[in-house]
Amino acid sequence: MSLITIILNILLPPLAVFLKHGVSTTLLISIVLTLLAWLPGVIHAFIVNK
Repeated sequence: MSLITIILNILLPPLAVFLKHGVSTTLLISIVLTLLAWLPGVIHAFIVNK
C-alpha cells in the first residue's frame, strides 16, 4: 500500500476505495459508512484496499 493510498484512506475513504475498485458496491458501502461516521469508513477503506 502506497503512502498516497494511506493518506487517502484516512482523509477521504470513499475516494481511496473508488481509485482502487471503481464504481461498485464496495464504493457504495464506503460512502454509507463514511456518512454515518467517519471512523467506520476509514476502517472499511483500509480493509478493502489491502
